[in-house]
Amino acid sequence: MKLIFQLSLRNIIRYKRRNAMLFMAIAVAVACVAGMNTIIRGLQYDMMDAAVENLSGHYKVHAPGYLDDPSIEHSFRLPTGYVPDVPEESLMGWAPRVRVPGVIMSERETRGVQLVGINPGSEGISFITNVAIEGEALTGPDDQRMLLGKELAEQLETSVGRRIVIISQGADGKNRERGYRIAGLFDADGTALEKAYAFTGITVLQQLLGSETVTEVSVRLVDEPQASGLKETFTHYFADLRVFDWQELNPQAAAMFLFADGAIYIWFLLMMSALTFGLINTLIASVMERVRELGMLRALGMPKYNVVLQVVVESSIIMAIGVAIGLLLGYFMYLSIADGIDLSSYASSTDLMGISNVLMPRFLAGDFTEVAVMSLSLGVLASLYPAWRAVKIKPLDAIRN
Repeated sequence: MKLIFQLSLRNIIRYKRRNAMLFMAIAVAVACVAGMNTIIRGLQYDMMDAAVENLSGHYKVHAPGYLDDPSIEHSFRLPTGYVPDVPEESLMGWAPRVRVPGVIMSERETRGVQLVGINPGSEGISFITNVAIEGEALTGPDDQRMLLGKELAEQLETSVGRRIVIISQGADGKNRERGYRIAGLFDADGTALEKAYAFTGITVLQQLLGSETVTEVSVRLVDEPQASGLKETFTHYFADLRVFDWQELNPQAAAMFLFADGAIYIWFLLMMSALTFGLINTLIASVMERVRELGMLRALGMPKYNVVLQVVVESSIIMAIGVAIGLLLGYFMYLSIADGIDLSSYASSTDLMGISNVLMPRFLAGDFTEVAVMSLSLGVLASLYPAWRAVKIKPLDAIRN
C-alpha cells in the first residue's frame, strides 16, 4: 500500500497542469452543488415554516368531523391545566383556539372569513406575532376588538378604528351577530393570509358562540425533526379526538418538502455525472501515457489487483483534494448569502409558494457530508474502467513500446 500510495502521488505531481485543471473542475462542481444545497434547503424549510406558522403547528388536535364541518358543533373542552407532554427544551409553545367560518360586514362590503379566537400570549408559534401591524395588536383573550388583514380591509373598504359586524353560527345552531371595532391591520407575507383570517380574543368569541369549548390545539416544536414519534403521545392523551401532523394538514407543502429532497440529489447527479466523464477521460489518458511503466511493474511481478488498486487510489486522491477544496468554497458561498436573498422582485411567485420575500439559506452539515461521500464514491466508480484498461496492458507489448 505504501508503494501504491507513493506511485499515485508521484503521478499526480508529474502531471501538474492537467491535474490542477481537474482539481479546479471538481472543486467548482462540488462548490456549486454544496452552495445550491443551502439555497434549496432554505426554500424547503421556508415552505415548511410557512405551513407550520399558518395556525397549524407541528401537531394539531381537532374533534372528529371538524375538518369536514369546521363549526363550533365539532369542538371539545380542553382539560384545565393542560400542558403538552413534551420535553421543555423541545417545545416552542402551544395554543388553544376557536376557529369557525363567519361573515364579516363593513359599511360597504361583505366577505366570508375564518373567525379565529386566540390568546395573543400563546401565539408565539404562529405567523400573527411576526407580522407588521398598522394600529394595535390584540392585548389578551378578553380583547373585544378585531384584527384584520390589510387585503381584507381593502376589500371591505374599511380601516383601523372603524366598526364591523360579524355573523357566525352559535353552539345552538342559530346565527349569532356582534359588532367589533378594528384594532389593527396585519401585513402578512402572502395576501392569502390577509384575506382569510379575522382575529379576536378567544373568550370573546366563545361568548359570541355560546360555548366554552375550543376547536383546535396547536403544538409547535423547536425543530421539525423532533416531531417524529410524538404523534402517539398526543393520540394517547386525546383518545377521543383526532391528532394531525403538519404534513397531513398541509399535503401540498409536505409534497413540496419531499420534492426538495429529490431536487438536491437530481442537482448532484447532473453536476457530478458530467464531471465523472471528464475524470474517466483524464485517468484513461494517464494510463495510456504510462504504458511502459505499468508494463514494467507487471513484468517485475506486480499482481493485477495492485495495478487496479493504484489507479483507484490515484483517482481517490484527486477526488478527495478536489472535494475538500469544493466544500470549502461551498461554505464560503453560503456565508456570502447567509444574511438572506431578496426575492421581492418575484413577490407574486413567493406568495404562491408560501415563502418569505427574503430567502434564508440553510446550512446542514449532513448535506455537505453526503456530497463528500457521494463524490468520493463516484471517483472510485469512475476509476474502474481506466483500471480495467490498465490491467489489459500486456507486459511484453508495453516494453516494446
